[in-house]
Order: sequence, then structure tokens, then C-alpha cells
Amino acid sequence: MKLFFASDLHGSLPATELVLDAFEQSGAQTLFLLGDTLNHGPRNPVPKGYNPQQVSERLNQYAKQIIAVRGNCDSEVDQMLLSFPMMMDYAWVMLESGQRLFVTHGHLYNAANRPPLKVGDVIVHGHSHIPAAELDGDQYIFNPGSATFPRQGYAASYGMLDDSQLKVMTFDNQVMMQTTIAPR
Repeated sequence: MKLFFASDLHGSLPATELVLDAFEQSGAQTLFLLGDTLNHGPRNPVPKGYNPQQVSERLNQYAKQIIAVRGNCDSEVDQMLLSFPMMMDYAWVMLESGQRLFVTHGHLYNAANRPPLKVGDVIVHGHSHIPAAELDGDQYIFNPGSATFPRQGYAASYGMLDDSQLKVMTFDNQVMMQTTIAPR
């Protein structure tokens, strides 16, 4: 199973095109959008190529392949432009191994504020724009970073789950960090 993760597009059309091109090339079946999809928010500058309407039109072409959650910059007005649901704060995904992915934006639940999770579960979140792929205590933390506003000197990035490998990737196909989900 291959799953693709992107977060914090913030309405940037060039970043969205990078994500969609990488998604197409990845062979992943599902594109997870981890929030802050269309709006740049009041704390961020207007991103390069800011065009929420065109971003929504491009993403809508992949609606049947997208699972999305709401970020702190997302609103009901944004949902009106999108043909896939994105107003839930989180989603659960069951892996074939029996482990679970708790998929969220990161402004409510994150590595420092986790929901009730089992040993070996994975919390997948964006929000911080800082990539992560690691075992932290009893759970895995996975953050794909941001294609629009990477922080702390990291490159623009996305995430992949390929079988049991969690990887954060640059858009020139370099692995920034990775970890293996151990079977339970």
C-alpha cells in the first residue's frame, strides 16, 4: 500500500502542481491533504502563485483519491470550492498490519498533544511545516513538512507511506528522513 501526504499548501498553485506531479509519479492510491489547503492565514505572507480558486480546481480533479482534514486556516467558504470533504478535524486509517494512522492537521492534536493512541500507532500531522518521521515513545510521529512554506531550513517536502516505510521526500526525490513502522 502506498499513501501520499501533503500539508500546508496555503493556496499556492506552484506548490500544488509540485504535489500533484509527485503524487502522479509516486504510484500512491490516496492523497492525504493535512489541512491549510486554500488559505494562507493571517500569520503567513501571501505565497508565491497564490490562487485558491485554481488550486481548488486542480485538487477537484483528484477528488476521488483525496482524504482531507481541516487546518486552522481552512473554513466553510473553502469547503464550498472543493468537491471533496475537508472539514473534519481528523481521520482514522487502519493499516493492514493492524496499526492505525491518526491523520490530523496538528493545531489540535500533534506530537506534543496526542489523542488516545495504541502502542505502534502513527500520528500524522502538518501545521508546524517541520518534517518528522520517527518513533517517539510508543507512537510514530509523521509530518510531511510543507510544499509552500518549509521551516527551519528544510526543503519543500511531502510524505509517503510505502508498505511499512514512512518517508519525508523532497520534490527532487531525495529522502529527507524515514522510519520503519515495526509490525505488532
